[in-house]
Amino acid sequence: MQLSNFDVTAFLKDYWQQKPLLIRSAWDCWTNPVDPDELAGLACEPLVESRIITRRDHAWELEHGPVPESRFAKAGRDPWTLLVQSVDHHLPSVAALLDPFRFVPNWRIDDVMVSYAVDGGGVGAHFDHYDVFLVQGLGRRRWEVGALCDDDTELLAHDGLRLLADFQATEEWILEPGDMLYVPPRVAHRGVAIGDDCMTYSIGFRAPSRAELIEAWADDMIPDLSDSDRYADPHLLQQDNPGEISAEALAQLQAMIAETLLDKTRFARWFGQYNTTPKNPEIDWRPEHAEDADDVQQRLAAGMTLVRNPASRFSLIRETDTSLLLFVDGLCIACSDDTARFAERVCAETELAVPSNSAPATLEVIALLVNAGSLAFEAED
Repeated sequence: MQLSNFDVTAFLKDYWQQKPLLIRSAWDCWTNPVDPDELAGLACEPLVESRIITRRDHAWELEHGPVPESRFAKAGRDPWTLLVQSVDHHLPSVAALLDPFRFVPNWRIDDVMVSYAVDGGGVGAHFDHYDVFLVQGLGRRRWEVGALCDDDTELLAHDGLRLLADFQATEEWILEPGDMLYVPPRVAHRGVAIGDDCMTYSIGFRAPSRAELIEAWADDMIPDLSDSDRYADPHLLQQDNPGEISAEALAQLQAMIAETLLDKTRFARWFGQYNTTPKNPEIDWRPEHAEDADDVQQRLAAGMTLVRNPASRFSLIRETDTSLLLFVDGLCIACSDDTARFAERVCAETELAVPSNSAPATLEVIALLVNAGSLAFEAED
């Protein structure tokens, strides 16, 4: 499903992280990828993240899943919304929704959240710290956008929801199935279902915070740092005031930190592993019996294709013209020549045919990823 009526170059230049954009009939032929009953079934699963948000007596109620099946039968008249996270990790039809958005680097893509709402249902006025494309799948929804928010924007008092205390809409649209609204980070927005059976697909992007990066990077480094690597001042001179921390001492202390933090090679390797750590590792595609390179070669020779686990994350970082680091679900694999070319393909394609006469090193990497559950074989129809 490719986007239509959408100019990627113009969008990135004039709208990405700048201002909202409504795209009518974003697909030539829109088909809703998942029906409401199937979404409700996912919400009942214990390993699927889901929520129900209800607007009752001018207050907001939040329930976390898994949702008992009887809950849907007992739903009252108050407007409610079901939200199911990472649906693309569970359903190939929803994972296919991501393909048209590959003009944004894969490492920035987070997941597809799907919402189902009855008439008047919504999650309230809020803002996100990341970009989002809101695709109308079924029914109709009124979307309003407002001002740019920040950390000082006043929120309603609520333990589980970050809702705006004062929302003033500046623009509004009613979206029909196949319409799409792009909302940049920190732009206030609110969606309300018009009629029952309203489904929206929220394609969200990852935007790590500075605090998150520093904390995770430091946590990774600390175990490898020696306790004997300490501050030293063998050329100490007597100071006029013993209470002063000298500029020289401060510079040396800061350098001890900076030299470690600014190790570009180590940071690249760490970030590749950190960024590809699976969000839902419980989606297990590991085979019953481990595959080796010979097994892989036989399957490829039989015409079987490789498919990526939709819950897996694939990225690469180039080192030279012929070598790179492949990152898959937190693994780091050094690749060169034929294996590097395979790595490029597997990062760009969700399904690929690989020659059975590939280099032995490539077959070994495929076996490793199949046994890890990141790849699987699929017979041709």
